[in-house]
Order: sequence, then structure tokens, then C-alpha cells
Amino acid sequence: MENLNPVLSTLTHASGQPNPFSLEGRLALITGGGTGIGLEIARCMAVAGATVIITGRRESVLQEAVAELGPSAHYLTNDVCDLASLDGLVDHIEATYGELDIVVNNAGINMKKPALEVTDEDFSRIIHTNLNSVFALTRACAKRMVPRKRGVILMISSMAAYYGIDRVVAYAASKSAVEGMVKVLASEFSKDNVRVNAIAPGFIETEMSRTAMNSDPDRRDRAMRRTPMGKFGQPEDIGHAAVFLASDAARYITGASLPVDGGNSIGF
Repeated sequence: MENLNPVLSTLTHASGQPNPFSLEGRLALITGGGTGIGLEIARCMAVAGATVIITGRRESVLQEAVAELGPSAHYLTNDVCDLASLDGLVDHIEATYGELDIVVNNAGINMKKPALEVTDEDFSRIIHTNLNSVFALTRACAKRMVPRKRGVILMISSMAAYYGIDRVVAYAASKSAVEGMVKVLASEFSKDNVRVNAIAPGFIETEMSRTAMNSDPDRRDRAMRRTPMGKFGQPEDIGHAAVFLASDAARYITGASLPVDGGNSIGF
């Protein structure tokens, strides 16, 4: 990661043109940005030149993340499940830091439980966090982006939206709905130069996923056998994809879902 900036600079100087992969001068909001994939998305975007705002519920985690990310990173404590707070969150960000260019809907939760044991409360909690809050925040940001005729909205999807994975029925339903939402919003917003895309991570090595996989070796083995590259991804693999989709290099890409999965979605 430390070597990325010099590479970007070299590319810019060699071509004599602005680097299309740069996020210099952009302001990005990443929900759930204090740990795991969200933190790596924030790190990669900061390295690419963006000012990043990370949000989450645990202030101590956010403080540590911002200290690690450096002076271009800031944090705000927020619970995306509090839908009524999200318009105010976006207002505060824009009043304090400037106009938002990028929003990454990364915050989400999972639950592994046989479908027959999933309660209505379980199902509603996953849908509220992974779908309702994503739409509410996206709407709040798009209300500003569409009139300005510029902006990038990124969703984090999942392999659970691509094929059946046992014991994650609520999570799979939420991510499948996100995939549908990407297509509709891209159709509505693209004429105003607001692009909407998704990233679908495969099996990515984070502290949370390691704990889950170590507790279920059979699941880990099945995931590895299905992945043609024969290894799990790293959080920065998602971060690099997010930088690309947020940058001018992807200016003609909208309504897409990009698997970053080592071939897992096409493996057998």
C-alpha cells in the first residue's frame, strides 16, 4: 500500500495526462469503515488521494482507525439503522467537509442459522441493517448528487446473492435485494452522471471471517474447493476494486456488480 502513491505519480507524469485512477480532491463516505473490509476501502481511497469519512457505532474503534489512516481521514459515530439520522448525517458531512463525491454502503451484519430456526425478528433485523439503511443513506446522498450531476454510489453485495449458501437466508435475501436496487438506481440516476455499482466479495480473510471459518472447517474446505485461484482474498482486494469503480477510470460503468472472488462465482 505504501508504494501506491509513487506509482500513481509516475503514471501521471509518463502520460502527461491526469491519472484516471486518482481520487485526488474527492470526498468519500464509508459506512462501517472502522474495521475489516470497510477500513481497507477507506485506506485504499485515502492512498488514491481522497478525503475519507468513516462511520460506525464504536467511537474507540473509529478513533484508532483514523489515527492509522492519517490526516486525510475523519470519523463520525453513527448507527445506519437509525434511518431518521441519515439525512442529518449527510447534511453535517457536507457542511463540515464539503460536497460528497462517493458513498460506500459497507456496513452490514450476517447471521448463520438454519432457515427453519430464523425468527421474524432475526429476518427483519438483517433486512433493516443490510437493505433499509442502505437505501435510506443512498437516497440522502443521491438527493445531493443528482442535482449536482455527479457522484458515485457503491454497494457491497456478496456471493450469497449469486448462489445458494446454506444457513444465511436473511443475509442472502438482503444482498439479492441490493443487487436489484443497484440496477434500478443506476437506471434512474445515470442520466444525471451519478453512477451506481456493487462489489460482490468472495471469501475474504478478515478477523471475523477467520473466526467463522475456523469454527466450521467443512465450510472453509468447500469455499476453498470452489475457488479456482485456490486462496482467500484480502481486504485490500476489495479496496482496490472500490477505488477503480469510484474513479474516472470507470466512468462508463454503472449498474454493474463486480465479483472480487478469485473465480468463486464461476467455480465448480
